[in-house]
Amino acid sequence: MNCSYNCGSDCWRVSKYPCLQVYVSVNNTGRVSRLSHNEETQDTSSECVYAPRCQKDSVAMHVVIMNISERLKVKQQVPCYYDPSGQRETVLLTRLYDHTVVFLALLWPSCMLTGGALIIVMVKLTQYLSRLCEQIGKIPR
Repeated sequence: MNCSYNCGSDCWRVSKYPCLQVYVSVNNTGRVSRLSHNEETQDTSSECVYAPRCQKDSVAMHVVIMNISERLKVKQQVPCYYDPSGQRETVLLTRLYDHTVVFLALLWPSCMLTGGALIIVMVKLTQYLSRLCEQIGKIPR
């Protein structure tokens, strides 16, 4: 089916694209849910698996949608993410924000903070040792 959505500030018009709807059966629950590509697609388009970025070339967007469709037809079982509590009706094919993203988002600022603290400790240690050497040099022998 054909869908349209407003691309936001990146686009000056409404983008039209072919919509691919896929429903999956979650193995351990037996419920049937609609498949979304990721969290962004889940929020942007309530009905389609994949909502492409704003493009004026509808043929290229149609090729992308058909490519996704063919890949999903080949695979009968697809690993996906679902909400076990059942609050979300959709199932995600991929996740944008998983544990590794959160870990890396916290790792680098922590390393920078630790490195800055080490530099301050080294400066204070150098000042202390300098004062200590100065005091030792003033002792008469």
